[in-house]
Amino acid sequence: MLGGGLGSLVESFNQSGHGDVIGSWIGTGQNHAIAPHDLQGALGDDTVEALSRETGMPRDELLSEFSHTLPDVVDRLTPDGRLPDEGEMGRWV
Repeated sequence: MLGGGLGSLVESFNQSGHGDVIGSWIGTGQNHAIAPHDLQGALGDDTVEALSRETGMPRDELLSEFSHTLPDVVDRLTPDGRLPDEGEMGRWV
């Protein structure tokens, strides 16, 4: 999943049963919280391990930090309440 983009993140959340959570981050309403252990399930062990290695953060610290920041990041990437298309994503890269 790492490097797969926002669409892959959504797919991973849907497959782990947390589609409603990421849907709230994308939508225009209130962002639902996600617990660190649920975030690990949504991201997958391989992705969490890779992120831990790349950031140098311990796994638990990384999950705690991401559970607080990821909702806002996804929300800001989807200001219109939908996933941006490829052309729109190019504006932010």
